[in-house]
Amino acid sequence: MPSHSFRRRIASVGVLLLLAACCRGDEFDFADQLPRIAPKEPAAALETFQIAPGFRIEQAATEPNVVDPVAMVFDEDGRMFVIEMRGYSEDDGLVLGRVRLLEDADDDGVYEKSTIFAEGLSWPTAIACVRGGVLVGAAPDIYFLKDDDGDGVADQRRVVLTGFGKSNVQGLLNTFLWGLDNRIHGATSSSGGVVKPVVDGQPQGDGVNLRGRDFAIDTAAMTLTPTSGGAQHGMSFDDWGDKFVCSNSDHLQQVMYEDRYFSRNPYVAPPSSRKSIAADGPQADVFRTSPVEDWRVIRTRLRAEKIVPGIVEGGGRPAGYFTGATGVTIFRGDAWPAQFDGSAIVGDVGSNLVHRKKLIPNGILYSGERIDQQSEFLSSSDIWFRPVQFANAPDGSLYVADMYREVIEHPASLPPMIKRHLDLTSGRDRGRIYRVIGEDQQRTKTVKMSKRTAVELVDLLDDPIGWRRETAARLLYERQDPSAVPKLKSLATAAKTPQGRIQALYALAGLQAIDAATLTSALADENPRVRQHAIRLSEPLLSASPALRQQIALLATDSDPHVRYQLAFTLGAFPEAEKQRPLARLAAKDGENPYFVAAIQSSVAAGAGALWAELAQTDQLSSGAKNLLLALTKQVSKQRRKEDIAAMVAALPKLNKADSALSQQVIQEMAAGDTALAAQLAAAIDGNGEAMLQRIYDQAVVVVKDDDAQLAARVAAIPTLRFRPLNVELFSQLLQPSQPLALQQAALQTLAHFPSADAAGLVIERWSGMSPALRQAAFQVLAANPQGISRLLDAVQAGEIPTADLDLNLLRTMKALQPVEVQARIEAIAKSESKSDRAAVIQAYRASLEMPGDSTRGEAVFAKNCASCHQMNGKGHAIGPNLAAMKNRGAEAILTNVLNPNLEVNPQYMSYVCLTTDGRALTGIIANETATSITLLQGENKSETILRIDIDQLRSTGQSLMPQDLEKQIDRQAMADLLKYLLDQK
Repeated sequence: MPSHSFRRRIASVGVLLLLAACCRGDEFDFADQLPRIAPKEPAAALETFQIAPGFRIEQAATEPNVVDPVAMVFDEDGRMFVIEMRGYSEDDGLVLGRVRLLEDADDDGVYEKSTIFAEGLSWPTAIACVRGGVLVGAAPDIYFLKDDDGDGVADQRRVVLTGFGKSNVQGLLNTFLWGLDNRIHGATSSSGGVVKPVVDGQPQGDGVNLRGRDFAIDTAAMTLTPTSGGAQHGMSFDDWGDKFVCSNSDHLQQVMYEDRYFSRNPYVAPPSSRKSIAADGPQADVFRTSPVEDWRVIRTRLRAEKIVPGIVEGGGRPAGYFTGATGVTIFRGDAWPAQFDGSAIVGDVGSNLVHRKKLIPNGILYSGERIDQQSEFLSSSDIWFRPVQFANAPDGSLYVADMYREVIEHPASLPPMIKRHLDLTSGRDRGRIYRVIGEDQQRTKTVKMSKRTAVELVDLLDDPIGWRRETAARLLYERQDPSAVPKLKSLATAAKTPQGRIQALYALAGLQAIDAATLTSALADENPRVRQHAIRLSEPLLSASPALRQQIALLATDSDPHVRYQLAFTLGAFPEAEKQRPLARLAAKDGENPYFVAAIQSSVAAGAGALWAELAQTDQLSSGAKNLLLALTKQVSKQRRKEDIAAMVAALPKLNKADSALSQQVIQEMAAGDTALAAQLAAAIDGNGEAMLQRIYDQAVVVVKDDDAQLAARVAAIPTLRFRPLNVELFSQLLQPSQPLALQQAALQTLAHFPSADAAGLVIERWSGMSPALRQAAFQVLAANPQGISRLLDAVQAGEIPTADLDLNLLRTMKALQPVEVQARIEAIAKSESKSDRAAVIQAYRASLEMPGDSTRGEAVFAKNCASCHQMNGKGHAIGPNLAAMKNRGAEAILTNVLNPNLEVNPQYMSYVCLTTDGRALTGIIANETATSITLLQGENKSETILRIDIDQLRSTGQSLMPQDLEKQIDRQAMADLLKYLLDQK
């Protein structure tokens, strides 16, 4: 589904258009064209489904026993707790949310008893069973609810965590799941939050920032830690603990690592934890069987006629691909044909269907491949069918939560003249929960566990039904009964299935009863996934067990990539002297994979130099191992540990003999962080380090000046110019408008490392000839140091730089770091630039809507002013929102968004200011965030990854990265040309 913020922006423009439309009589009264769509009664609804051959669908619960289900969980006796989000989508303030308890007394698969377990909740979205009660996510809070007297109604109700964001009804925390590691895992979604534990009703501490990440809860202490993830709605684990998530337009993603490993080494910046794995792409085609609603047809017509803004449906195929992916779930039961075990299930609520994919192993990644060709696993002709979430059930089947709403669309995307004829609460009194099971499968009776002893629960860890294994594991952890330990140790080696052996290992860990002997057996298991988890679980024991370390180190040559990948992380728990050789072996075998490279570096928070030396003495280094070598060089330059530097000095001569070009790269990388250390390294090669640095510098100058050299080589040589004092004449040449844009950008980036008045003066001298994107980079150079700030303010007051060219958000952020007199100058300049009236500017530019435009000229306008952050026809850079649909938007909406980009900013495209410890000032949108780094994406597709240890301040500007005053660059005729170009795209 389109984002909440984008819809709100559309709605704001729509209101203005409606006011104008009201003067045109009854033209927009659609009462006769928008008849209500009647719901299907439960029995009739079953007739609307098309399901894949070999399956059947049954109703487990319907209204009035359940309404508006958005999440569900089964307790140890098979009772179902359901989240009812009755306040969707506009009535959060009415606190209509509830928790419903459903019971199937005769165990026939139909839940005939219904009790309101708790009510008065604000937009509840997630639930998990824990310690005799339930955890309920209802932003901003997570509640613990428990029934003490057995009447099916919660008696205990307390907030245990608070601080989750709720800015977007479609971006709330969701999906609580029990993990192999004996914790409850949850998805944060796009609203983020700074979450604090609550004790005696009071939030405690500074909180945990969950922006861009998920979380896990230790249910014993009710404490929360961040985890990798950060998608939208839906999360699932497979039998091996691999995690999968989804976003509305990226329906299947794999989470590639645990964030905690990277927090050990603050000098490593890993790639994004989320990897899109659908073979047919993030927004794969879907095949709905439901008709398009009348209101969509009318909205399409209004948009096509430019009466209201928004994506034109029909020709734009909005219903033909994923736009509202939700609830990704890996099937882990036994009630389907065996070939579909482990299938990935995803709903699309707007298209009334359920999609599935087969997960094909591809190294440490999966590839998600479509199973159903030109059709879907499950689809309905009833537009009320809204499959929002799924659950692996006690009987081994898949349960589907159908919110059953007439309109699921976010209200802000509905033009007022349409919205007034729709009832967005329609269906608040309805809801269904379905069971999907193999066509010839007999339903399995529910195994009730509450009365089973700990020893009896152990057997269920080897059950083919995932729900039984997980529930038994949870109960064993909660009870902490040591009587289960002997049988668990036996099961860890004797279970029939590898899933059972893995569950037994984690159950032992949860009881603090895992030992080296058990792990030694598991490390030799025939199944690689058992070996993988045995490595992981060995970490707390490694410091006291040399024998265990020795056995684990040998797995560097294991045939399975999952084993080697886990080993790359776990070796970080080894003593420094023991980890280097197995890490080097992993780099040699798996160094082409960036995830392996990051994992290896995560394990050398100490010992980067020793690993560097081990790699440098390898006869033939892969390109990936070379990248690791350079990353380790950067780490050594920051850490400045004498033993690391000594190791590099000793090994560099051998590397130089084998690969002199690589050794020169190493010296250049070191010089970027510390020229004195670089000279020390260089001296190991020819005895005169300073002379070698000078030669490298001179060679770089020759390449940079050579107009006939390859552009990539010239750009790559520019950072080397930092080796010596600022060469004003050379940089002046590099900033000539005639130079390639990439060369000018690289020059500005390097200039930011020269905190001098000369560098600032050079930037100001070239300012007038710079494009808007270059000016942003130039402004960052000036804002990066006190001399630059002062020279910038002088230039503004002297009229050399117009105030309108400044990034006032960045300037204000820098103000607090300046002397008092400089602060006053900044404030005076900021106040002098009176904020333009966006409404007045838009009104003045409405003339562009009536002017004839020229598409060729418009393409030039796009290239100059938009291509630095937007892409069209393969030209430009895809940093801001995708403009592929611009041809389907009304000209009025395009005009408004161009001239007022801050009307409503999607958090995904919010601009941030990052001030680094070395004095640089960077702006951009946060494209990736990990435990140790953030990546800022800037104009011209330039990105910069900053280690958290190098960040002094990180602040949101509250603004779009897109400049607000584009009318200063684009006159009315140019705007008409730009509109023509965008609307003409095929």
